[in-house]
Amino acid sequence: MIRIGTLFVLLFILPAHAETVAVPPGFDPQLITNVYATALAFMAPRTLEPVAVSQLTIWGLRGLTALDPELSAGLRDGKLRLAIRDHELAALPPPAESDINGWAGTATTLALAAAGTSAPVRRAGTQGVVQSFFDELFNHLDPYSRYVPPRDAGEDRERRIGQAGAGLRLVRRGAAIVVVEAIADGPGALAGIRPGDTIVSVDGQSAQGKDPATVANWIAGPEETHCSVAWRGRDGRLHSADIERAVVPPETVFVQRVSESLVIQVTAFNRGTDGHLAQAIEQGLAGPRPPEGIVLDLRGDRGGLLRQAVTAADTLLPAGIVAITAGRDPEATRIWRSTSGELAGAIPVVVLVDGRSASAAEILAAALADRGRGVVVGSSTLGKGLVQTIAPLPDGGELFITWSRVLAPRGWPIQGLGVLPQVCTSLGQDTLSWQIAALAQGRQTMAKALESHHAARAPIQPAQILALRNACPAAEGREADLDTARLLIRDPAAYAAALLPPLTSDGALSTASGQAATH
Repeated sequence: MIRIGTLFVLLFILPAHAETVAVPPGFDPQLITNVYATALAFMAPRTLEPVAVSQLTIWGLRGLTALDPELSAGLRDGKLRLAIRDHELAALPPPAESDINGWAGTATTLALAAAGTSAPVRRAGTQGVVQSFFDELFNHLDPYSRYVPPRDAGEDRERRIGQAGAGLRLVRRGAAIVVVEAIADGPGALAGIRPGDTIVSVDGQSAQGKDPATVANWIAGPEETHCSVAWRGRDGRLHSADIERAVVPPETVFVQRVSESLVIQVTAFNRGTDGHLAQAIEQGLAGPRPPEGIVLDLRGDRGGLLRQAVTAADTLLPAGIVAITAGRDPEATRIWRSTSGELAGAIPVVVLVDGRSASAAEILAAALADRGRGVVVGSSTLGKGLVQTIAPLPDGGELFITWSRVLAPRGWPIQGLGVLPQVCTSLGQDTLSWQIAALAQGRQTMAKALESHHAARAPIQPAQILALRNACPAAEGREADLDTARLLIRDPAAYAAALLPPLTSDGALSTASGQAATH
């Protein structure tokens, strides 16, 4: 039997033969143990549902079987046992439940014992053993908790931070490098560069005949450094400017006027989304012919930053609850609120969603619907309502742990359920026409389904989720979505019948409003 006197050893004893085996090349026991200990200490108080450190470790140890199917590891007869085929390699007493370092050290010792016998484990090395440990562990948790290895974690961090540049998207037309997008508030747009302009040179290097990626790389560089850009405007005049590079999030807000409606498409939620959405609404209202309604198109929007969803909702909502995050860690539990001073308070809002709308897009749609500020049109959304927190690990990797679930203002969980539209377009044109006709008469045919959906509380069984979502099955967006939105904007009676009763600022139903009639 192995006794662990120290966590970091270069030799260990196999129990069956009392044989001393050196640590195989490519293994760093200290690093493995530090990674496991850091991860277990971070996860134990934060996972959405409580899981013992012992259970997390035992799940992870089964990753050795994924590397070599002839290996087995687990707790049997009060011992942590490792075997290959029918031959036992190690049997260790489990550490105390609170001894995180002990569990990390035990997992490392068993991994080294496996490497001493198994060629696949030896080939995997330190990184492969760590990866298999977390892969197996996370198979038993939610779909979004995960381990990201060092190289991928570095690339993810760069994407989250963004690359500094001028906020321009370039293409080649003939021998010319042409700007096809200049992101609002980016250094390029602020310097006067507009779509359709031609980049002449960057820091004196001619852009003529060059590849767009090459010119984009000339413009890109460390944040707060400078480059000199010369360009020819569409009027034929030559311009130049010294541009300070900045991190410019991709544009996510796109606006068009469709007859009487202001249609705003939001494709994702990054750190510029809320400001650009507010700007789009303000500019739309400032024109000589203000829109009769706003259509917020969130179809295909996979989400992004939770805080951006909240601040985007704040643009259109009066003071009150936007969302609630609930978890075991006190820092994960929070009520997210909007403030007073909403834009377009008297203008109808219709939100378009589909089966691909997820995460932050669902938070925004749910807030507008639950608060009685907008009518959601389309199909059931994806149902991603879990929030992850990130921890750096000693190997340079990162741990993403789900630590809270998102609840809509009325208290129902977004995870699994998704947002149920007030007007469903995924059941076919006949059903849609019937629903619209009923709304025009003041009757909401989705009322019972919406009431059941909003009464659901976490945790919810899969069968119940399926039954609730079947009231409006998830589907991709369709032309009928926008047509329905414009119809509702033109018909105040139908729009009013589709709205949910508003909530007070503390989340209670307003006593001044009643439920729409059902049929």
